Amino acid sequence: MDLARLQKLFNLTVNAVFGLILVFIMIGIGIGAVQLIKSVWVLFSFEGITGHYIDIITDVLTLYVLVELSRSLVEYFSSSRLRLTFIVDAAIIFIIREVLINLFKHDAKPELLYAISAFLLVLGAIRIASIVVFQREKQMAQESEGSGPETPSQ
Repeated sequence: MDLARLQKLFNLTVNAVFGLILVFIMIGIGIGAVQLIKSVWVLFSFEGITGHYIDIITDVLTLYVLVELSRSLVEYFSSSRLRLTFIVDAAIIFIIREVLINLFKHDAKPELLYAISAFLLVLGAIRIASIVVFQREKQMAQESEGSGPETPSQ
């Protein structure tokens, strides 16, 4: 097999695997939405909801994580590359999910909050850096095509 055929086989395999992952994520989002509606409906039968709201918050935040992961896979199919910003967004949402759950359960320890804060700072820096790099790559591609701005930016 020559290199072009191997690369084509690799691309087909990656597309099939990412497509399968996307299907499972969509199924998970659908099941999660149904479970969320069911949880809210069950809350109507309780006299006080203060003990049960953590389940709804956990479900909603988990759905946010799944939506962000599915966005990164959908972007892969349109550009044939994974965008770091979507993956970092999913990681940030997951970390915020964990913080909120620990805060609602009153399990948050100061050391854990400091570590998570540092981790969120690093993830935020990575996200900003990936956006800057993406914009520079986009600008370089436009300039190489001759459709760049008429005056160079300083």
